[in-house]
Order: sequence, then C-alpha cells, then structure tokens
Amino acid sequence: MAKQDREVLGWLTFVVALAAMFLALVGLRDSGTSASAGGGSSSPGLPVVELSMSEFKFEPAMVTIPPTGAILRVRNTGSSVHSVSIPELSAKSGDVQPGESTDVTIAAAKAGSYEMRCEIAGHAASGMTGMMIVGDSAGGDAAAPPDAMSWQEMDKAMEEVANQFPAATKGLGGQPLEPKVLADGTKEFDLTAEIVDWEVSPGKIIKAWTYNGVVPAPEIKVSTGDKVRIVLTNNLPESTSLHLHGIRVPNVMDGVDPYTQPAIKPGESFTYEFTAQGSAVGIYHSHHNAQVQIPNGLFGAFLIDDMPIPQVLIDKGYTKVDKRVNMVLNDSGTIGLSLNGKSFPATTPYTLKVGEVMEVHYLNEGLMAHPMHLHQPLGWIIAKDGVPLLEPMPSDTINVAPGERYTVLYKAIDPGVWAWHCHIHNHAEGPTGMFGMVTALIVEK
Repeated sequence: MAKQDREVLGWLTFVVALAAMFLALVGLRDSGTSASAGGGSSSPGLPVVELSMSEFKFEPAMVTIPPTGAILRVRNTGSSVHSVSIPELSAKSGDVQPGESTDVTIAAAKAGSYEMRCEIAGHAASGMTGMMIVGDSAGGDAAAPPDAMSWQEMDKAMEEVANQFPAATKGLGGQPLEPKVLADGTKEFDLTAEIVDWEVSPGKIIKAWTYNGVVPAPEIKVSTGDKVRIVLTNNLPESTSLHLHGIRVPNVMDGVDPYTQPAIKPGESFTYEFTAQGSAVGIYHSHHNAQVQIPNGLFGAFLIDDMPIPQVLIDKGYTKVDKRVNMVLNDSGTIGLSLNGKSFPATTPYTLKVGEVMEVHYLNEGLMAHPMHLHQPLGWIIAKDGVPLLEPMPSDTINVAPGERYTVLYKAIDPGVWAWHCHIHNHAEGPTGMFGMVTALIVEK
C-alpha cells in the first residue's frame, strides 16, 4: 500500500505541475496581448480616441485627451506606410501599414499642447503634422471629427477650387537649360543648388531645395556623342552631390559620395564630365541626404536624343510628335503632392488640336508609386526607363514607381477638357475639391 500511495502522490504532483505550467502560459499570453502597440499597457477605463492617417494628414488634425491619459487608436486609411509620434509625451506608434490599425497608450500628462507628426521621411514636411491637446475638460469623444459638410457646402467648395484652374503662381520649372558651348564643342551646363521660396499652389509658399531656383530643375537635353560638362555649385546649408539617374557615365561621375567623389560641401563646386551615349530618358538629382533633398525639389529631367516612334504607331497615324512634355511626379517633402512642382489648381494645363500627338515622359521623384490616368485619349507606352519597347503597349493608366520613367504617346481624338491625374484618389480629390496631382488636357477642334 505504501508503494501505491507513493505512486498516486507522484501522479498528483505531476498533474498539479502541468496545471500550474498551463496557467502560467495563459497568464503570459494574456499579459502579452494586453500590451498596446505603442509600447505601454492598455489600461481599462482610459478613454479611446480615434485618429486616422492618410497622405499626408491626420484626421482630426487636433486631438484632445484628458490629463489622466487616453488610448490613441490609430488607423492607416492611406496607401503608404505612416506613423504617429508625440515626442514630448514619449509616445509613438511605429510604422503602420495601409489598412492596419494599432493602439498607443498616452500616459497622464500636464495640460498643454503637444506636436504630433509622422516619422516617415518627408511626410511631416509634406504637412503630416497635428496637435494633441491635453485639457481638464476632455472626454473620451473629445477628438471626434467636426460635423461633415452638407452636400451643398461640398459642391460649393469644389466649384470654387475648380474655377481657379489654372491658378497663377510665382515660378515655373522644367524649362530647357541652354548650354554654354566651349571651344572644343563641349556643352557646359551651370547649376546652383540653393533654397528659395516656392509657390506650390495659390498662397502656399514653401522652402524648396532647387537647382537654379526652380522646381523641377531646368531640363537638360543633349545628343548622342556630345561632350557634356555640368558644374554644380552648392549654396545649400549642407553637403550634396549630383547623380545622373538612368544616364550612362563613368563610375567617377556617378555622384555617390563618398565612394565616387567627395561630398560637395557648402560653398564648394564640383564638375561632372562625360560623353552622351545613346538615347536616354533620365533624371538628375541629389544623392546626399536624398530623403530630404530630393523630395524638397532637387530633381530635373535629363534627356539624350528623341525617342523614335514605333512603325506600328506610324501606321496608325502617329506620324510626328507635335508636343513634348516632361511630367515629374512628387508626393512628399516641402512640396508634397505635385506635378512639375505645382499642386492643383496651380498645375499647368496642356492643349492639343484633334489629330495632334503629344509625347509625355513620366518621371517619378516621389516616395510612392502613382498610377497616372488621362481620361482621354488612350496612351501608348513606347519606352520604359528610356529603352524603347519591342512592341508599344496601350494603357489609360500607367503606374509609375519611384525612380521609374515611362514614355507615352497620346493622340488627340475627341474635343473637350479631359482630366489628367494620379488615380490614387486621396492624391487628387477630397471633400473640398480637386488638389495635388491633377491637371487637364484641352483638346480643340
């Protein structure tokens, strides 16, 4: 009997140990799931305040919580990664993917105003900032968005914005830069990197980082065989360099400091020299602190030769190019959502007569892809990154990723004013009307 008792006691001890282990695991699991994504513990009884993020704004832009703290429920309703950080309250969400949400615990804090901002590079500079108000009278629903506009108010706001197009603003970028031709035939282009006031849309004046004071930088175009010399003078408050994206150059001219050259310090100059080889559709831009310098305006088109028209399109009546357009896309930095350095209603409209052909180079210098859509006419993609396609591809929506270039031919068929915009909806239109990456093609008889 004693032996049996010992065996029973051993089994009971084993079962109790298993039960204790199970309860411990459950406790660990529960404690793990109760932690907020912001790094704190969710506290029952704290009010929950909703905040949505999209390109490039917080809604609401002003959030109010009580001094006792709150749970900030953050949802990303945009199409790219966003985050929210309140540095003075030591609270941050970390990266939140499109369509996802997370909770951030805001600890008790003194009454006052605290800055909110997105920590993704270039987003705060594009306007993705807000304010958290800590106040004695705040309740759990204190951050509810204001009442929506009536449909009459929305219609009125949309019409007022549309009627401004094309709004006059100071500054025009992307114009051809004429070279200085040296004694040996070399084409020299002088560039100065500097910060200037730039009017993106009516009344919106920002600090743009520019080449020769404009956004985009002046267009540089040469021919195969040309000897090219670019002299860059740096008048910025920090070092810089110049990379010719999509253009064949010797390695020592690639513009990637400190590997291929020393950084161009403030007040210094650097000369880039090479021979143009083959047709190309490229970009010239900074390659130093690029997440700031490029979105803020240091970019421009660099072209070698003209793109040939495919025979199959010549047979369809695309016999010559009547108009050539560079459309440089941006979405961040101080400039934000823009086409050629301007935001609707200050973007440039384009005109064609029925039967005329327009060649468009889309060049994306932003941080995200943009599906560019011209309502009519249909586009034929004839080159990708400056390389002619074996067969042209028809498309009315061309998705241009960061750094990509597409060359597209459009032939005007039907008269009218045809909208032309990025097809990510919150890059182009909101409750107060069109904005950002919108322009128009006007087809005349």
